[in-house]
Amino acid sequence: MTKVDAPRRAALQILREVRSNGAYANIAATGVLAEFDLAGKDAAFTTELAFGTLRMQGWYDLVLSACISRDWNDVQNDLKDILRMGAHQILDMRVPDHAAVDTSCELARDAGEPGGAKGRAGFVNAVLRKVAARDTDQWRAHLNLDGDDLRSLAARTSHPEWVARALADSLGSRRAELADLLEADNAPARPVLVARPGRITVEELLSMPDIEPAPLSPLAGILVKGAPGDLPDVRTGVLGVQDEGSQLVALALTRAEIEGSEVAWLDMCAGPGGKAAILEGIALERGAALTAVEQHRHRADLVAHSLHSAKSHVITGDASDSPWGDQLFDRVLVDVPCTGLGALRRRPESRWRRTPEDLTALAPIQRQLLNAAIDATRPGGVIGYVTCSPHLAETEFVVSDVLRKRSDVVQEDARALLPEVVDCGEGPAVQLWPHRHGTDAMFLAILRKK
Repeated sequence: MTKVDAPRRAALQILREVRSNGAYANIAATGVLAEFDLAGKDAAFTTELAFGTLRMQGWYDLVLSACISRDWNDVQNDLKDILRMGAHQILDMRVPDHAAVDTSCELARDAGEPGGAKGRAGFVNAVLRKVAARDTDQWRAHLNLDGDDLRSLAARTSHPEWVARALADSLGSRRAELADLLEADNAPARPVLVARPGRITVEELLSMPDIEPAPLSPLAGILVKGAPGDLPDVRTGVLGVQDEGSQLVALALTRAEIEGSEVAWLDMCAGPGGKAAILEGIALERGAALTAVEQHRHRADLVAHSLHSAKSHVITGDASDSPWGDQLFDRVLVDVPCTGLGALRRRPESRWRRTPEDLTALAPIQRQLLNAAIDATRPGGVIGYVTCSPHLAETEFVVSDVLRKRSDVVQEDARALLPEVVDCGEGPAVQLWPHRHGTDAMFLAILRKK
């Protein structure tokens, strides 16, 4: 009998947390790795197995469905997780087929009621042996999904078809880049650290072991070995873990020219606090104070942990209701709630949780928040409208709708604020992309209050 190792059992536990409890994979992984006392290579194997399985779930479901005689929807959920993990090891990891099959069978024996252990193991064995009979290219040909049409591209890269179509629309005249974008969504992102202004310099960050310079953000370093949480400066909040794109859009807002002295800045949707920490440090250098607003208490607590100055103010409340009162601000960042389709590299489960209906629900909230941001900005001040989604319905359409109904604000060219970045789009907004820039697909529009 094959004994299943801790990394595989831990990976299965992460999948269960995501499926059953709606957990985010990165948060679930932290707890599970600690529970199983995994570090180093074992932790890396667990993470790749769990995250890779979640990322490629749609593709594996197509392959597995072709290997069984019954409807895939009728398969027990725990067995689905085990079969997907087995398929990932066979098709996309350097794991011998027999090891992937044998350990999956043993996991199946432990799933469900004891009386059916033999049947579950036999089912998993039969299915995964069929999966192993073909490599990935052969499966693509067998399923007639090796073409360049959108349906085939979406299936092969494990994206819901509506997501792939939306990304193609967002690429506009450069729709031919869709395949590269979808592939980039499936490339695990390396951990990026940010030297929070006023607390540590980027030179100090880059002098640390296992840190390399990041290609774009002047505040960033890439962790090439180990886990960010192992670094004392990350635990204390001196360093943050933050994608370069997220750093850049916050920096861009601080670089926009404004007239007069600077007194007060506002981050309207501040959780979990990465952008707020950058804004705070630069605001303090200029003699300004930051107010950060977050609707949910636990996220507001994360914002407070990210900030360090007594001059900064964290408010728990709905930013659309202007909980800061009548105060006007020099610079306002509004990073609105969105579908998160720009961060699929980092959140492998999110592509399966979002639906087109989410866009309908988010649209009025995004417009309401942008209007509230404009109302909170003093004449001559600037607003940064940010999303971690390139979807046109969350980016250009929101900005154009709001501008069409207001005469007190104009849009400026945000591309000039990011000289570190080439090919930011056709303007005036900035659109970053995983396949072009190696960042999340962040969107930034800069508006100026007349």
